[in-house]
Parts: sequence; structure tokens; C-alpha cells
Amino acid sequence: MFARVTKYKMKPGSRDAATALLNQLKEKIMAMNGMHNFVNVMNEDGSGYVISVVESQETSDANAEKVAALWGQFADYLESPPTPEGYDVIANWAN
Repeated sequence: MFARVTKYKMKPGSRDAATALLNQLKEKIMAMNGMHNFVNVMNEDGSGYVISVVESQETSDANAEKVAALWGQFADYLESPPTPEGYDVIANWAN
């Protein structure tokens, strides 16, 4: 498995609107090829991370165009473009 960890920063005052948009996009996000898990965390100041766990780096790379389009819908809320990094998944536990 492979994880894409993306750092982002929302503009001040945009957290609620961005969260509402995220919830509207849930089906599209979860329907991406190879998606296992999706976690989005954000502090009160709008800084956050998206962690998506997918089947492989190849799967993640193949989803890049769809991911860019999804991030594009947040353009009005983002301070700057998000910065993704990729990692091999060593453990992915849940209760």
C-alpha cells in the first residue's frame, strides 16, 4: 500500500465552507481507484493534512489528474497550492 500525505493551509475564515465542500465531495473522493482510507485533519488556523491510503504508488500516480481537479474546487479557500508527498505504508491499523 501507498500513502499520499498532502500538507495544506486554508485562508482565514474558510474552514467551515471548505469542510462543507469536502463533505459534498466524499463520494468522488472515496470512489477513486484503489482508495483504502481517507483522512483529513485541520487545526483551527486552517493548517492541515490529507492522508490517503491507496493500493500502490502507481495507483496514486494514476489518480493525480482527478486529485488535482478535486483540489481545484478548493482554490477559493486555499492560501497556496497543497504540497503532496508519498510514502510506503508500513502499518495501517484501525479498531
